[in-house]
Amino acid sequence: MKILCVSDQVDPLVYSPRMRERFKDVSFVLSAGDLPPEYLGFITSMLNKDLIYVAGNHDIEELEARGTGRWYDDGARAVREATGSFDVGFRVRRVEGLIVLGLPGSMLYNKGSNQYSEGVMAFRLALLVPRLLLNRIFLGRAVDLVLTHAAPRGIHDRDDLCHRGFKCFLWLMRTFKPRWLVHGHIHLYDLADVRVSSYGQTTVINAFGHWILDTEA
Repeated sequence: MKILCVSDQVDPLVYSPRMRERFKDVSFVLSAGDLPPEYLGFITSMLNKDLIYVAGNHDIEELEARGTGRWYDDGARAVREATGSFDVGFRVRRVEGLIVLGLPGSMLYNKGSNQYSEGVMAFRLALLVPRLLLNRIFLGRAVDLVLTHAAPRGIHDRDDLCHRGFKCFLWLMRTFKPRWLVHGHIHLYDLADVRVSSYGQTTVINAFGHWILDTEA
């Protein structure tokens, strides 16, 4: 199965009349945040596939500027209604046989929308642990894929507070061993920049622009 992952930048290879031909074999789409609703709507209309997303630290700011909702849930609802996509922020959802967990936002750096301290993110993640344990009991695995906006601490992240990753994402990978963690937020400007890394049994992927995740590879 192939999954189109997008994040942070409107990619001309995706935002193209040839998109349907170029990505016709993808099963669904993951958005790791900070993309205009119109872009997500274009993707869903062209591919007619499910689009699963988490909001980034700038998504809600844009919706606020448009006068669409002040809180996270209002903004997420506006994106869903505009694009036909599904928000998995702080939720667990089964998609095409995969168990997907979503963790939105970035590290708290200026008290803006959809920003979280390490402690708050860890607490929100802890609230999902019972669901993950039930998955492990009844499905044989807790989670297959984690979709985040921010990166894990020390993997693809940056030194400045805004782009610093979360330590609790490392705990999540060590404890529940998802096959993949797909994130955004970290822009890539050099072909030498690392996009794919491993942490334990998890492959960590930066979805900046776009990336095709082949689950059979």
